[in-house]
Amino acid sequence: MQPENARPMRGLALSPFDERAALFDYPFEAAPIGVALVAPNGQIVKANGSLLKMLQRNAHELTKLPFGEITHPDDRAIDRAFFDEILNGSRDGFKREKRYLRPDGTIVEAELTVIAMRKASGEVVRLLSMIEDVTEAKRTQRQLIERATQLELAMEAVRGGFWHLDVTTQTFETSDRLSRFIGGEDAARLDLKGYLKKMHPDDHSAASLTPLLEGHVEKAVAEYRLNTVDGERWMRCDRRLLRDASGKPFRIIGVVIDYSEEHARWVELESDADTDTLTGLYNRRGLQKKFDRVRKDKGYLVLTIDLDGFKEINDTLGHAAGDGVLIETASRLRAAVRPSDAVGRLGGDEFAVLLEGEK
Repeated sequence: MQPENARPMRGLALSPFDERAALFDYPFEAAPIGVALVAPNGQIVKANGSLLKMLQRNAHELTKLPFGEITHPDDRAIDRAFFDEILNGSRDGFKREKRYLRPDGTIVEAELTVIAMRKASGEVVRLLSMIEDVTEAKRTQRQLIERATQLELAMEAVRGGFWHLDVTTQTFETSDRLSRFIGGEDAARLDLKGYLKKMHPDDHSAASLTPLLEGHVEKAVAEYRLNTVDGERWMRCDRRLLRDASGKPFRIIGVVIDYSEEHARWVELESDADTDTLTGLYNRRGLQKKFDRVRKDKGYLVLTIDLDGFKEINDTLGHAAGDGVLIETASRLRAAVRPSDAVGRLGGDEFAVLLEGEK
């Protein structure tokens, strides 16, 4: 209940001009990017808080400076040319990247959009400038370009390339470099089916991406044979899982490098470590590894052999003659077994034969 002398409250009536001004002022001040009103003479009439913060200046200081004073010297001529084209009516605005200067001399890289505000006669009243700070984005972009260039230079020194797999769409694609390595200069990029066709069938399981696709591991290494324009080559593939902001796997990147020569040296060293130097048969280590690979469910037989009177041969005819007997024995044993069987020299004149067979 109102007192008798109370007068009813009325809302503040705004003129059409005041309403338009209010509708403009709020988004102008609240904009997350820098916004400024610029007079035809280049003087800043009004700037919002985002622009003041971006350029590290106060409103009084900024409105006393022509726009050119806060522009990088190398960008002033282009700005002036665009500005003059707006004033003479040949354009109504422009958008470009430019650099601004802070009081301490540091540079702000920005994307500038300018729109002319004209009277009905066409005369420019104000220019609305919208400035988005892209300094960090540009820095990141330069770093990415630098890293990509470094990686490209590194890849020039090796044979191979890249591939990537989109986890969501299951889309696989090789890089141009890897495609050329596989199929020659005019080769197209390969999808997963085409890439697997180039891989040795026995190596498909070793190259499986399942642990990465399921997110169990973040990175993995696979070694496999790949049919290339230069024939079959041994490849080392380093795979890395990438996750999105929520931690969900979204992409797998693979770097593929030809290491055939290194693989051949490794095989040679491994063979030397498993082989008896004199006879070329398996030594104890090699024979044990062969035994570990035997299908035990198929059945197997191990024979041990030694030579009677071998010591007398060494004593009477010398070690060279003894070595000749060992080499001949090895040759005869090797000729007497199947390719799937194995013959080894355990030491001295002792030999062993591993025979595979069905139950």
